[in-house]
Formats: sequence, structure tokens, C-alpha cells
Amino acid sequence: MRTFPIPLVLCLSLSSCMIGPDYQRPATDAPAAYRYADHEVSALSNSLWWEQFKDPILDELIRSALVENKDIKIAAARIEQFQGRYGQVRSQMYPQVGVGAQGDRNRAPRDNSPVPLDSGIDPIYNSYEAALSVSWELDIWGRLRRLNESARADLLASEEGRRTVILSLVSSVASSYITLRDLDRELEIARTTAKARGESYGIFKLRFAAGTISEMELAQNLSEFQRTQASISQFESQVAQQENNLAVLLGRNPGAIIRGRSLAQLTLPSVPAGLPSDLLQRRPDLRQAELNLISANAQIGAAKALYYPSISLTGLVGSASTELSNLFTGPAATWNYGVGVSMPIFTAGGIAGQVKQAEAIQQQALLTYQQSIQSAFRDVENALVAASKSREQMQSQANQVEALRTYTKFARLRYDNGYTSYIEVLDAERSLFDAELNYTQTRGLVFSAMVDVYKATGGGWVTQADKLTASANEKPQ
Repeated sequence: MRTFPIPLVLCLSLSSCMIGPDYQRPATDAPAAYRYADHEVSALSNSLWWEQFKDPILDELIRSALVENKDIKIAAARIEQFQGRYGQVRSQMYPQVGVGAQGDRNRAPRDNSPVPLDSGIDPIYNSYEAALSVSWELDIWGRLRRLNESARADLLASEEGRRTVILSLVSSVASSYITLRDLDRELEIARTTAKARGESYGIFKLRFAAGTISEMELAQNLSEFQRTQASISQFESQVAQQENNLAVLLGRNPGAIIRGRSLAQLTLPSVPAGLPSDLLQRRPDLRQAELNLISANAQIGAAKALYYPSISLTGLVGSASTELSNLFTGPAATWNYGVGVSMPIFTAGGIAGQVKQAEAIQQQALLTYQQSIQSAFRDVENALVAASKSREQMQSQANQVEALRTYTKFARLRYDNGYTSYIEVLDAERSLFDAELNYTQTRGLVFSAMVDVYKATGGGWVTQADKLTASANEKPQ
């Protein structure tokens, strides 16, 4: 009965051994609840939350960005890179098969050789070989499996990295659009105020010509008119720059952006529900950080396995002949098989250095993962408190604007009836103009804060947005 070679049996019996630490998720200290959690929450984290704004133009801009944005395309190409690397690493776990052929023409020395040739033998001859070769490194200590584990984690991390890009992109497009509509409203306020002050200045010039007001009052009126005019140029510049920024996010050249509903017409989204403990699975960047840790952890085992023997099986089957016509006949057959073993004895600290490097990289990945979790909790808390307090601030500023409108109306009546100087009117109008701008800015902050809440909490909406990207890319061009 034929028996298997002892080394092969030994290798197969040890094939389940894996050197190095197995990954275990680090313990996390998650708070029981968010400090500034909103009591009016909805389970909307798995839906396309930006549709709650009720602005079809914003919906279309986000869909366009998911298809055309260059950062998403770069992230997709990075996934393909890691897919190729994973396939390359994984292939090392299987037998490597190759084929080769060679033809030579040789001349053997007739004299002065260890075995002199007879006079009747031609020293010039041909040789032909064709062979199928097989080699297979036995992964006894798990080095290849650890490398495969690391490459797979890197591939999954690249996929989570693309989802992180989607999370940031959708949030950036929504925030940029809100900022643009905010600037549009501020520009509208500046133009309306400038028009009113221009008309007022025209009246003041007539009254000055008639001698009913002083030159000082005319100069004061002109000063406020020019101040408002200057703000128009400032807002026009900001609007154009914001349009350019948003256009690049959409994957376009800088240019004009189509508008939808005004800032006052947008519907405020609901606060998404979620617990701090859910954040590890809801945020793709946290999953990416953990996968980077898994990859680094596996590299420790791959490095430590270098201390142990490397065993490979090799085999060859083919033909060798001095005549090409006889290359594939029975007598030309040749074959061999063997077992190769190599083991480091002295590397001057080379392997120890690789292990130390792998362990240090794993520690960096661990600390990065822990820091990412803390930053994620901070992002959620900051977004929630901003969403809550900005709404309170907006309500107070709305009341302030109404009060200043009343103040301005009565200040002008008092001035027209000669009870006060024009300074009081200027002060009221200046305060009203600034309050209207501040109120508009705060309204924009309220909407932007809600965008930040969805960005910070993550959720299934990222997967839904990812599906929009995939379905658009599958459409025939």
C-alpha cells in the first residue's frame, strides 16, 4: 500500500495553526444617551432625509452629485485597486501552475573534458524540453491566511471609505445649497434696503435744496445708502463663490446653479432617532477605522510567522529530447517532485523589526479607532445642541426683527413731526438691517444644523444614497 510522505502528513496536520493574535473588538465607553437629545425624534435615519426639505431642485442636485462627483469616482477606483490586491494575496494560498518550453543547440568539448567523446559522436547536438510545473507553499503557520485576512479587511475598508465619501458629499451638497439660499436672501434684503435708502436719499436731496434739512442730515442719509450698496457687492461676490463651490461638488465646472424653493419655504427635517451604542454600525467612517484595525492586527501574525519554517511542495512533469520529433514520445517523459524547507537562523533583527513595526501600526490603528469613536460622539452632541439652540436663537431674532420694525416706524414718525433728530432714525434703520441679516443667517444655521445631525448620526440613508449611485452608473450610456 502506498503511503504519504511523512513531511506532507505533518504539514497537513498542522495546517490549522495560525500565528498571531486573533482580532477582538476593543471595548468602547459609549454614553447611555446624548446630553442634548431631542425628544421629538423619528426613525428616519434609513430614508433619504434631504427629501424632507420638499425642494425638488435640491433632490436633483444631490442625485447629480452622487453620479458625477469626482471624489466618489476616485473612491470607486480605489475599491478596484484593493480588489486586485486582495485577489493577488489570496492567490498565494493555492498551487501555482505554469508551463514552459525551451530549445537549445549545444557543442560539447571533444577533448580536455572529464568524459572524452568518441570520434564517431557529433559534439554538436540539440536539446528540447517542455514541462508543466506546480509549486505550493503550505500555509502551516497561517502567514498567508493572515495576509489574506489583512487584504480582505483593506478591501472592506475601501468600500466603507466610499460610503464615507457619500455621507460627506450628500451633507456638503445640502449644506452648500442652504448656504446659497441664505446668501440669496441676504442679497435680496440688501437690495431692497438699498432701493429704499436710495429713494430716501433722493427725497433728502430735494429737502436739502429747499433748505428744510441740514447738510449733516443729508450726509448721514448718504452714508447709510452707500453702506447698503457696499453690502450688495459683498453678497454678490459670496453668492458667485458659493455657486462655484457647489458646482464642483456636483462634478461640474464652476458656474451658475439653478434655484428651487426659498429659504423660508424649505421644510425643516425631523431629528433622527438613535442611541449612542448604535453609532458604531451607523457611521461608515467608524466601520472603516475598525477594518483598518483588523487589517493591522492580521499583519502582526504574518510578521511573526516569518520566524517559522517555510515549506513548499514542487513538482514537474514534461518531456526532454535531443530531437524535436521525439519530444512527446514515451521515452522522452521526465518528472520530479520534492519538498523544500527554509528557516531563518540569523537575520540580524530583521524579522524582529518587522514584528515591532506591525505591532506599532496596530497600536496606531487602535488609537485612531478609539479617537474616531470619541470624535463621532462629539459630532453628534455638537450637531444636536446646535439644532436645538439655533432654533431658540432664530425665534428670539424673529421677535427682535418685529420689534425693530415697530421702532423704525415710530422713529421716522417722530422725526417727521420734529420730535427727534435724524440720528434716531438712522440708528433704528441700521439696527433693523443688521437684525434682518442676522435672522436670515440663523435660519440658514437651523437647516445646516439638521444636515449635520444626519451626517453625524449616519444610518441606512447612506446605503440608500449608495443605491442611487449604483443604479445611475448601471444605466446605458
